[in-house]
Amino acid sequence: VTLTHLGYVKRMSMDNYKTQRRGGKGITGLTTRENDFVKDLIITSTHDNLLFFTNTGKVYKIKAYEIPEGKRTARGTPVVNFLNLMQHERVTAVMPVKEFSNERYLVAVTRNGIIKKTSLEQFDKNRKNGLMAIKLKEGDELIDVKQTTGSNKIIIVTRYGKAICFNEADVREMGRMAGGVKSIQLDENDEVVSMALAEKNEELLVVTSEGYGKRTPVKNYPVQKRGGKGILTYDKNKFEKTGPLVGAMIVNEDDEVMLINSDGIIIRIKAGDVSRLGRTTQGVKIMKVADDANIIAIAKIPEDASEDSEGPD
Repeated sequence: VTLTHLGYVKRMSMDNYKTQRRGGKGITGLTTRENDFVKDLIITSTHDNLLFFTNTGKVYKIKAYEIPEGKRTARGTPVVNFLNLMQHERVTAVMPVKEFSNERYLVAVTRNGIIKKTSLEQFDKNRKNGLMAIKLKEGDELIDVKQTTGSNKIIIVTRYGKAICFNEADVREMGRMAGGVKSIQLDENDEVVSMALAEKNEELLVVTSEGYGKRTPVKNYPVQKRGGKGILTYDKNKFEKTGPLVGAMIVNEDDEVMLINSDGIIIRIKAGDVSRLGRTTQGVKIMKVADDANIIAIAKIPEDASEDSEGPD
């Protein structure tokens, strides 16, 4: 399922894309309007529920099959055809959910670093005008949501190369209508770009706006107390060349990852092709980006997706 900045959504088969070598130009994922670009890529199945979280802290629920199927280069259908969005409200996170268990949680994080944990079963409702997922302070936005077990380790990554790792248990459970607590103490002008759930034997992949990326072992990120300043996860002196961070995710060497740029170009690569480097280093070029474009989204392909799909070049 792809969602664009201007709110066009479509679903298509995973085998539209085949694995490519890192550093390639990718293939066109869809045709977008001028000033539009792909912002979300969700891997799911047709009978899963899709939860659409918006910048205003609300959530809407539909079935994946309710989204019309489109060809690889099709623009899609306006998301307002499915969701009763208010003026200036836009979707910032999409999550597939098979069942609404009371033993699982949704953890949400905002651009200003506020984090909140709520039982998943509280979202098994469907209101035309959406449900409140988090109460936001003025000037803040909801940017990322993860489904958790209650005992995960959480890594928060910021635009200017900071990261903090802490135990989910440090975030107490709250109701849907509540606000949240501080996840990281942000430097001036910095903001959160991603939240990831980590295991010590995995790696954190970070990607910059100019197409640079690297993998760093999670064990290099010591568990800290929630709300601290965090530690470096990128060479902050290289941002003029590589651009700031646009996203981060947990990967294993055998995982496959999709990167999307603002021209609608998608590349699918193996995580193992991205260099493993230390926390405070610069990444390597993993996708060529035109002068007037930049990377805007990354997504991991689940293990049960076809590794050798024969999509168009």
